[in-house]
This record gives sequence, structure tokens and C-alpha cells, in this order.
Amino acid sequence: MHIPDGFLNVATVATTAVISTGGVANAVRVTGKHLKEKQVPLMGITAAFIFAAQMLNFPIAGGTSGHFVGAALAAILLGPWAGLLIMTCVLIAQCLIFQDGGLLALGANIFNMGVIGCFSSYNIYRIFTRFSGNSKRMKLIGGFTGAWFAVLLASVACALELSFSGASPLQVVLPAMAGVHALIGIVEGAITVVVISLIIATRADLLEMKNFKLQGETK
Repeated sequence: MHIPDGFLNVATVATTAVISTGGVANAVRVTGKHLKEKQVPLMGITAAFIFAAQMLNFPIAGGTSGHFVGAALAAILLGPWAGLLIMTCVLIAQCLIFQDGGLLALGANIFNMGVIGCFSSYNIYRIFTRFSGNSKRMKLIGGFTGAWFAVLLASVACALELSFSGASPLQVVLPAMAGVHALIGIVEGAITVVVISLIIATRADLLEMKNFKLQGETK
């Protein structure tokens, strides 16, 4: 899903760069205003975990492979704006250090895995947990579903960008990307559930709804 340089046209590069820059700028403003002191170390730990986890690839059908994205986990723990900052830092580090994703395509990669990944997974998770109180079951179901959709929707956005740029016909790239990432999303959801289960068992307070005020919302 990390788009290399040379695959996107100027219009797509510029559009995604503007959207991602605006999103990150607002994320800085929101987190600076609402982030609590105890959540700052958690941001660093989450970013380090996601960075390390993304380095591990697992086999998928057809000889392809995938890796953990982590947008859902970051958004569920810290809210979508902080999650966007975490994903941005991870993607920039991967781009500059490991050449995983192009520099010119960085805006598109942040938009796909950061903006779409964090906000879609967060809102799906909220749908499952908003009226269920402290139900562990709904948190796990919401976490899995949010993580699965985050990967799928990000892959669809990636396919659309490649199609709009003329890199591949939509009827070819969309089924290929969505099909593979639907499988990757299952692993993503499973990892997210395992981590959420561990957090519930050790630090359940990190998943309390008060932490979602980081987004600026109220109960």
C-alpha cells in the first residue's frame, strides 16, 4: 500500500499533499490543546510499536505479503487526530530511512493510511462502543471491524489514486488491491484485538471514553 514515486500524476500528488498537510496541521493543533500529559508517553510507545510491527511481513494468498498498518490501534487508543500524527511520523521515518513509499507520494500514503485509516476505524469503533458502556465484547468487535475497514478503505483509496494517475486501469487495480487487503485486514483486525485484550487486562483505563475528548468531542 506504500505508493512509490513515479506512479501518481502531478494532480494526485498535489491534491493528497494539500489534504494531508492540512490534516496534520489540524492534528497538531487539536492534540496540543487536548492531549493529556499521561498520554504523551503512550503516543511514543504506540508509534514505536507500529513502526516495528510494520517491518514484519506475513504471507498472503497468491505469493503476496502484507504487514500490520496500525492506524486503527493508534486511533482507538488516542483518538483519530493523535493517531494521524503517529501514522505520519511512522510513514515519514519509513520513507526516509527504508525508502518504503516515495517522497513525492508521501502525501498520498499519509492520506490513505493516516487520514482514512485513523478516522474510519475510530468512527466504526465508536459505533460499536458508544452505547455499550464498558462491554469488553463490543470493544473487541469494534476494534476488529474498525481495523478491517481501515485497511480495506485505505487500499481502495490507493487503487483510485493509481487509476486517476493512469498507472493502472480501475477494473484491474481495484479488485486486486481490495481483494488482497481484505485478507490483510483480517490479520490487522486479529492483531488489534490481541492488543486491545491485553490493554483491557492490564490498563483498561486507557480505553475509557474520556480519552476520546482528545478529538474535541463531548460525551
